[in-house]
Amino acid sequence: MAMACEYFSHSGVLFPSRDYSSEALSYLENEFQVRDDDIFSITYPKSGTNWMLEILSLIRCDGDPGWVRSVLSWHRVPWIESHEGLEAALKYPSPRLLCSHLPIQFFPKSLQGSKAKIIYTLRCPKDVLVSFYHFSQVCRFLKTPESLGSFLEDFLSGNVVYGSWFDHITGWLGMKGSENFFSITYEELQQDPQGSVRRICHFLGKELSEEQVASVVENASFQSMKGNKMSNFSQLSDKYMDHQLGALLRRICGDWRNHLSEAQSQQFDTVYQEWIVDAGAGLHLPL
Repeated sequence: MAMACEYFSHSGVLFPSRDYSSEALSYLENEFQVRDDDIFSITYPKSGTNWMLEILSLIRCDGDPGWVRSVLSWHRVPWIESHEGLEAALKYPSPRLLCSHLPIQFFPKSLQGSKAKIIYTLRCPKDVLVSFYHFSQVCRFLKTPESLGSFLEDFLSGNVVYGSWFDHITGWLGMKGSENFFSITYEELQQDPQGSVRRICHFLGKELSEEQVASVVENASFQSMKGNKMSNFSQLSDKYMDHQLGALLRRICGDWRNHLSEAQSQQFDTVYQEWIVDAGAGLHLPL
């Protein structure tokens, strides 16, 4: 039986009450000091977050899987907006590997003028929607949606934790062109893992051999992560996740076609067109 989940609104965006607070978010935005050698992995929820964390952890260790097999992913790469993650980030020796789902307007202001690197991973939004819907059913700090239809309405209106997907990507992709910002899609990671890892290494100024790149790809593969208890979230406390109801890792592209009706898909397309085309952000994502 899932416990009742409470959300609070911070400047118009919903966050789970468990492990988050307006005080911590305000501290993060106004007082948290970004360091020049920080690397941030930023995603909207369900966009390949854990996959990217695994890739970055492996790149840091030159492809050696020792670290990813011995340290829990959320200890390797703390979530700066949760109470626990913020505490860990403040104690983390440089260079820090950090992650966040925060929309850009809540991100630490000290990012401006710093040399910290941002890696932004985005994914086909219909797949994000379906994955978020599944995740909301197993995650105890998220409200269980009544139906996919009702969740679609909430998703399109931004009435979900971390707010609107559309706001999130248009906000962060506004940094495109900055030398400290790198964006990649989930679909690119899937279609060309080797090339994607090389591009990430290039952005980070990290030289890896062909063998090391191959080891990163191999150890961040779905099979490797699924079998690694440090990365598959099997170690996450039952107070956060109902492990009986499903696993966290579902690495599928185009799965939305198995879930959305034609009418729902068209409803999504209409909102997508308004946002993306009207925003003039020049975004061409797979739909």
